[in-house]
Amino acid sequence: MKIAVVGTGYVVLVTGTCFAETGNDVICVDIDANKVESMKNGIIPIFEPHLDVLFNRNIKAGRLEFTTNLKAAIDVSDIIFLALPTPPGEDGSADLSYILAVAEELGHIMTDYKVIIDKSTVPVGTSDKVRAAIEKNSTVDFDVVSNPEFLREGFAVDDFMKPDRVVIGTSSDKATKILGDLYKPFVRQGNPILFMDERSAELTKYAANSFLATKITFMNEIANFCEIVGADVDMVRKGMGTDTRIGNRFLFPGIGYGGSCFPKDVQALQLSGEQNAFSFKILDAVLKTNMRQRVILVDKIESHYGANNIEGKTFAVWGLAFKPDTDDIREAPALYIIDLLLDAGANIKAFDPEAMNNVEKKYGDKITYCSNQYEALEDADALIICTEWQVFRTPDFEKMGELLKEKIIFDGRNLFELNEIESKNFDYYSIGRKTLTQK
Repeated sequence: MKIAVVGTGYVVLVTGTCFAETGNDVICVDIDANKVESMKNGIIPIFEPHLDVLFNRNIKAGRLEFTTNLKAAIDVSDIIFLALPTPPGEDGSADLSYILAVAEELGHIMTDYKVIIDKSTVPVGTSDKVRAAIEKNSTVDFDVVSNPEFLREGFAVDDFMKPDRVVIGTSSDKATKILGDLYKPFVRQGNPILFMDERSAELTKYAANSFLATKITFMNEIANFCEIVGADVDMVRKGMGTDTRIGNRFLFPGIGYGGSCFPKDVQALQLSGEQNAFSFKILDAVLKTNMRQRVILVDKIESHYGANNIEGKTFAVWGLAFKPDTDDIREAPALYIIDLLLDAGANIKAFDPEAMNNVEKKYGDKITYCSNQYEALEDADALIICTEWQVFRTPDFEKMGELLKEKIIFDGRNLFELNEIESKNFDYYSIGRKTLTQK
């Protein structure tokens, strides 16, 4: 099939590359000429495991192309994916201006039937707005479809190639047939393609992400309560997770969720409710609790040193991305922690395997960037762990103790077993478990 994908951000690059991998001809469209030129030369502007192999293979095969010319891409394509940003506005609602601007332009460009697909995460009713924007400038036949993505950063290629399900919102038999054929290679193992109306498809993405954010937040509340009553959240988590009605995923406590999806989507669904005179009280609680959870390690740091004794301290920070296997720092808890510590007069030495460049764009020379995790520990007063990269899971504890001024760890991701860390003679603060001190 002939496919145009408008926008070359995270979702677009994975979507375009994976469709090309199954034999389709894909043109990715972006207004940034420098980015387009770089991608033509095989340079990917994001970090996503395994994407580079597919990306370069399909460029060489001539199935994956890049252009700044929207009209040229639309003229030769039958299916058009819109994967444009929908950033939160000041009130938290999704900004649809990028999508609607392209939709209006499509109305001027299209000369024959096209399937226009919303791949972006958008509020209920967006497909109607896209259809109206196109119709203002066009009389040709077309269909607008909602096809939300469910890609996890760090696992996006696997998620696209072997999806749990594909959700397609359309009332058109013609579009149903086309998209059924397009996605057939990805569901050969029997996972479903779920056809539904456009509004239900749009809401499905928000509902799924908001539920997962709620599950994470509930577990963090349980973890905080465990510390008060002397329970161990690891035991509670295992006891809950073996219940098949609950499942064991998204039950790991920590310092809150971040990234490009959960914070934005929960807030957007909450605002959508308000706009329709409906109050999502559970989402109000999720947002409030997650904001507090992001900086709960700062409370533990202040409890250890005293609230007025942070100034002049140097903290090593392991992990800056909002999760491992990505360079994405959007809404990353590490940044909230760093901000508070900098405000208190502390110094930060940071290391992350992939996110350093993005963090440097935010902080400049306000913090020190280290070439590896152990360099960050040199002459630091304590270690703060914010992201559960695999490289942090089995460190050299003896070396850590030699490099740190004091053997103190504030672990926001519960990387180490308590019985393991207890024998290392560290002061160890984690989430939802007892504190280990050498005092």
